[in-house]
Amino acid sequence: MALRRRRTMTAALLAATVAAALASGCTTAGNRLDDGRGDVPDSTDSGSPESVAPRAPSPLAVKIDNVPAARPQTGLDAADIVYAEQVEGGLSRLMAVYATKLPKAVGPVRSARESDLELLRQFNEPTLAFSGAQGKLMPLIDRAPLRAVSPEDDERAYYRGSDKPLPHNLYLRAERLLKSVPGADALTTGFRYGAAPAGGKAESTRTVRFPAARFTFDWAQDRQRWLVSMDGSPTVTTDGKRVAASTVVVQYVNVRKSSFRDFLGNNTPYTNTVGSGTAKVLRDGKVFDAGWKRPAAEDGTEFTTTDGSPLNFAEGQVWVVFAKA
Repeated sequence: MALRRRRTMTAALLAATVAAALASGCTTAGNRLDDGRGDVPDSTDSGSPESVAPRAPSPLAVKIDNVPAARPQTGLDAADIVYAEQVEGGLSRLMAVYATKLPKAVGPVRSARESDLELLRQFNEPTLAFSGAQGKLMPLIDRAPLRAVSPEDDERAYYRGSDKPLPHNLYLRAERLLKSVPGADALTTGFRYGAAPAGGKAESTRTVRFPAARFTFDWAQDRQRWLVSMDGSPTVTTDGKRVAASTVVVQYVNVRKSSFRDFLGNNTPYTNTVGSGTAKVLRDGKVFDAGWKRPAAEDGTEFTTTDGSPLNFAEGQVWVVFAKA
C-alpha cells in the first residue's frame, strides 16, 4: 500500500544518508540530519526563511457509505464539507472533509473511486480514509499526492461496529490518523465565506436527483440551516443529531463513464470537477444562480454570481452535490 511504501522509501533514504555521513567522517557545518527528510539549514544558515512559502495543513477526507443499509451515519455532522457523488447503479456516496473538528468516530467507511483523486487535488496532501479500491485503481491511488490509509495500512485506526451488517459497519477512529485538528487553513477549496450577495430568490426546498438516489434540502428559519434528507428520509447521525448545512451547492458537472467497473459489471461514473459550469447556491433561505471555475486539479473551485462577482458562502457546513450537467 502507498503508506507502507512511503515509509519504506523514507527509511531507506535515511539509512543511505547516515551511511554516507559516517563514511565521510563529518557533516557540513551548516546542515544536519532531520528525521530522514534530508539536509535542512540550522539557525546559522544564511538563507532567508521568508523565501520558503509555508505549506497549508492537511485535512482528513473520509469516503462514507450512503446506501440505506449504511444509515444512520456517524460523525457526518462534524464535517466542514460533504461532497455527494454518483457511483455505480445510479447510487450515491459521500466524501466528508474534516479540518476544524475531528469526531471520535466516522463511518461507515467505504471504497474510493477514481474521481476522488481529482477532487482531492485541491487540498494539500490530504489524508484519505477508505476501505479499499479495485486492484486496477490502487496504483493510481499510490501515485496520487495524498496519504492513503485503508485498514490494511493502519488496522488500529479502524474497527467493525455491531450496529450494521457487513460491509456497512466499518468505522474510523479519526484521532489515530491525525494527531491534531488541522484548522480552517486546510480548506484550500477556493470557497469564500461572508455576507450574502444581493439578489437571489426565496427558496424553501430543493431536491437533487441521481438515477437511484435523491437529496432534499429544506430551509429551517429557526436554525438558519438547510435540513438534509436523503432518499425521502431525514438525515440524522447515530447519536440522533439532524444533519444541517449552512450552504448547499448544486454543482453541474460532466459525469462520464470511467474505465472501471464493479464486480457486477456496472460501470463506475467519473465526476469531472475540473473545468467550468453553472451552479445553484442555497444560503439564507435563498437560491442564487452561479458559475463555477476550476482551471486545474491543483486549484480550488471559485463560485461567482451572474455578474462575475465572488459568491460568499455562509459560515458552517457546506454540502456540494455533483449533478449531471
